[in-house]
Amino acid sequence: ALYGLYRFPSQRYHRGIVYFIFLFPLVFAFAVTVIIPLVLGVGYSFTDWTGIKITKFVGLANYSSMFHDPAFLWSVLITFLFVILNIIMVNLIGFALALLCTSAIKGTGFFRAAYFLPNLIGGIVLGYIWQFVFNNVLIQMTKTSFLANTETAMLGIIIVYIWQYAGYIMLIYITGLTQVPKDVIEAASIDGANSKQVLFHVRIPLIMPTITICTFLTLTSAFKQFDVNMALTNGTGSVDGFLGGYLANGTQMLALNIYNTAISKNSYAVGQAKAVLFFIILAAVSLIQVRTMNSKEVEL
Repeated sequence: ALYGLYRFPSQRYHRGIVYFIFLFPLVFAFAVTVIIPLVLGVGYSFTDWTGIKITKFVGLANYSSMFHDPAFLWSVLITFLFVILNIIMVNLIGFALALLCTSAIKGTGFFRAAYFLPNLIGGIVLGYIWQFVFNNVLIQMTKTSFLANTETAMLGIIIVYIWQYAGYIMLIYITGLTQVPKDVIEAASIDGANSKQVLFHVRIPLIMPTITICTFLTLTSAFKQFDVNMALTNGTGSVDGFLGGYLANGTQMLALNIYNTAISKNSYAVGQAKAVLFFIILAAVSLIQVRTMNSKEVEL
């Protein structure tokens, strides 16, 4: 017994060393790529940082400049509209495809692969492919370029995003649907529930954790939309009368606006301030969404 008591602290000490060895690479990488840049970025947003050096502390001047920029405010507005539309459409289409691919029809393996395939194409490549489709294929049927005006160009970005992301969300929904116990479905059918009632009162309530995950992934991905936006329209589009002025960035969403502010306009400090605000918005909206969906899970 004394020997065991003597060895116990030593074993616990060595176990702690092993844990540290395995966790250190992950913690170090996370700190270097996320935590430290985040802290430095917040600090840079209060200075006149040029991307190379800092000459003075400017306080909230960068944030004030950001909120007086109509182009930035327009980007925030259309980004929120884009996110709302895509959360609804991507999840509805992804869920519908998941129902199709978990049904008794033949060839479900082929359909799963076909629907997921667009997600394997990089956003920049995907944007240029669809730019060719809009300007050279669909123009033959509509007699006008789909990207010619702001409204239809934004619709084009939404279409491309849904086409790319719905297959990925479909796979997650398929995982959730296949985990629903068959005996529960059979019991509901025996009790007289039809297929619609089984879907809305049995299957959907049982996959609420999956719906929470899919909604969260869609929300964060739509907020960070950059590559397709850049490749398809590069943010161009005319908007007249917004805050009493004319804008030439009618399809420029928030991530692309931050990039253009820092890189194209060489205004790194203002771009960093926008990025900090972007992080706060995304974190707040994500937390609200997860909290709301978790409460729905408890109610169901």
